[in-house]
Amino acid sequence: MIKATYKKYILNFKNPSGTSRGVLRTKETWFIFLEENGKTGIGETGLFRGLSIDDVPNYEEKLIWLCKNIHKEQEVLLQELLEFPSIQFGLEQAFLSLKAKSKFELFPSDFTKKNTPIAINGLVWMGDKAFMKSQIEEKLKTGFSCIKMKIGAIDFNTEIALLKAIREEYSANEIELRVDANGAFLPENALEKLETLAQLDLHSIEQPIKQGQLQEMALLCEKTPLPIALDEELIGVFTSEEKKRVIETVKPQFIILKPSLVGGFAGSIAWINTVEKNNINWWITSALESNIGLNAIAQFTYSLQNKLPQGLGTGGLFTNNFTSPLEVVNGTLQYNNAKKWNLDLLK
Repeated sequence: MIKATYKKYILNFKNPSGTSRGVLRTKETWFIFLEENGKTGIGETGLFRGLSIDDVPNYEEKLIWLCKNIHKEQEVLLQELLEFPSIQFGLEQAFLSLKAKSKFELFPSDFTKKNTPIAINGLVWMGDKAFMKSQIEEKLKTGFSCIKMKIGAIDFNTEIALLKAIREEYSANEIELRVDANGAFLPENALEKLETLAQLDLHSIEQPIKQGQLQEMALLCEKTPLPIALDEELIGVFTSEEKKRVIETVKPQFIILKPSLVGGFAGSIAWINTVEKNNINWWITSALESNIGLNAIAQFTYSLQNKLPQGLGTGGLFTNNFTSPLEVVNGTLQYNNAKKWNLDLLK
């Protein structure tokens, strides 16, 4: 007989991390534990307050419901959890973990067995000019050849000056630059800002305007001189018909998939199938999960064999993350089997 329990956990940032939605000091997350015939499985339901569609008052009630109904078929449970994508994600992980030979090897591959790396972008958080400049220098020093910079919280001209400074030193062949506006631009001035940014040989911009403005976003994607990647736009789009409508209306250049926010592995695959039919490329990004969720996302990402640098975290943002085999080496995420998992902090 399978048994399910859950637990809340608060991750503490080493440094307050700035986005256009405000400064993050803590990140709430939850874990699902499964037990059956002496075996255990674990999954992280990466709730993201203020961003997840399932940031609702009855979130914990849904976890209680899941634990009471865990005897039902996995597909039935996932369907019941359609409007709780982060819980879907945690449940998928927990079942894979329960069935796996090794609890944390959900997708056995050369990533987990031979330490084959995944290329990732180095993330530069918003802050004042000096703070952002020091982060950029640190990322370049540690071997990143793709940098993603959050923009939209400080003065636009200051952000442009920072990007220009990188470009004066490194060409687009040496450093790929991505920017993420987190919806900070207004539809009426977004195109003008995109034209300014496009002069800096950038790879792409994520979510230039707030989600939910499909016609405005479609117009931007049609006229933009800089490739646009949809990110928040994918949140809360549940059915395959809705996914098709968003993609065929907006026609973005890229989409970015956060499994915690789009319904886990199954939700991500559904988006990938939709965009590939429309010749649109994609990459995968983590969303401030602990190393448990990051591990699952990294293994899943490797299994898909997408050659673009991925937006995976490094596990280094929190003071109370869990010791894991994940490590960052020369701008890549690797799985070092010499390092062991330690979940003592969860006890």
